[in-house]
Amino acid sequence: MADKTPPASERQQSLETVCARAESQFGSAVTNAAELDGGKVGSVSRLDFADRDAVVAKVSDTPLTVEAEMLRYLDRESALPVPEVYHATTGCLLMEYVEGDGKFTEAVERDAADCLAELHEVTAEQSGFPFDTLSGPYSLPNPWTESWIDFFREFRLRDVADAAAEAGTLPSADRERVAALTSDLDSLLTEPAAPALLHGDVWSENVVVRDGHVRAFLDPAMYYGHPEIELAYILAFDTFGDAFFERYDDRRGIEDGFFETRAAVYTVFSSLELVRYSGCDKLSSLRGALTELGY
Repeated sequence: MADKTPPASERQQSLETVCARAESQFGSAVTNAAELDGGKVGSVSRLDFADRDAVVAKVSDTPLTVEAEMLRYLDRESALPVPEVYHATTGCLLMEYVEGDGKFTEAVERDAADCLAELHEVTAEQSGFPFDTLSGPYSLPNPWTESWIDFFREFRLRDVADAAAEAGTLPSADRERVAALTSDLDSLLTEPAAPALLHGDVWSENVVVRDGHVRAFLDPAMYYGHPEIELAYILAFDTFGDAFFERYDDRRGIEDGFFETRAAVYTVFSSLELVRYSGCDKLSSLRGALTELGY
């Protein structure tokens, strides 16, 4: 993804401000502050204190109160492991630091499958969410919609394609190919038995693992929808491998046709997000998915 972080001097100034805020919030002196890898929007740092556990401080121009509400929702409505939120304003989020070892073993994959299978048992009557959420720096519209296919067509594919075209990152010829796909969704996708609660952004940077288990899922982009879109995202970004899909299939089942067709349909959406975010250099994955589907 493109580097959208501010210059080093601005980051240092922001970090000093955040340290002061954290010291006031916790009544403890910050003994060390170190920027962490993985901050695609804004900056993320670990703050160590004299007499309390470490804290993650996130600073961004995006509304971090939305991220905080998503994490609180997951903590309240599901058993998915997420960091505790301590403090949130529009531009600053302070939350629990979760230590990881970065070892994505088959045991981790099976544990992740258990976690997400259980998350997907949390359902709603319609697709959508109580409020609009975020995917990176961009708003995800989530109006309650009776049909999952209609929701995916209008508020995922068409919404992001229109935005990418307006930004100049999606050429008109590719937009026409996406439009042709959206017209055929009724024959390509299936409706879920019930819309499931989705994390929405399960890739390696957003999964903290240690000692063969998932310790936390970070940076959700959540809503209720077909769980297959979550599986397709994991497949497209190679987050987990065969052990994950075999365990998930054992737990909830994966319907015929997902790997052959529907995963590619959902990959068009995640590829469009990358094109919108990072520009025309990400068009190859979009075009590959469209070609695979015959568009």
